[in-house]
Amino acid sequence: MQKLSSSIVLLTLLSACASPEVVDERELGDENLSCSQIKQEIAEAENFEKQARKEKGVTGTNVAAAVFFWPAMLVTYSNAEEAIDAAENRKKRLVSIGETKGCTL
Repeated sequence: MQKLSSSIVLLTLLSACASPEVVDERELGDENLSCSQIKQEIAEAENFEKQARKEKGVTGTNVAAAVFFWPAMLVTYSNAEEAIDAAENRKKRLVSIGETKGCTL
């Protein structure tokens, strides 16, 4: 019974370790976006970056993961870095496309 309880707690902690989504830096049709669509895509990339930075920070979930299952914390931290980089690169690409089109961003 104790093993079952321990397993349930461990699985709960693992599922609580959220990994931020890593956005695609390039999407099919980016060059065909209108200026307003580019602005929307930039805002979306900023939201992804914001969420990734939040996951990287100190949260109750991250503290619990560090205490009870530190390898999961390392994976979450590494994934957050990847998600932040991808979101930043996505924004740079969209800004470049917008500038080429003469959009005011």
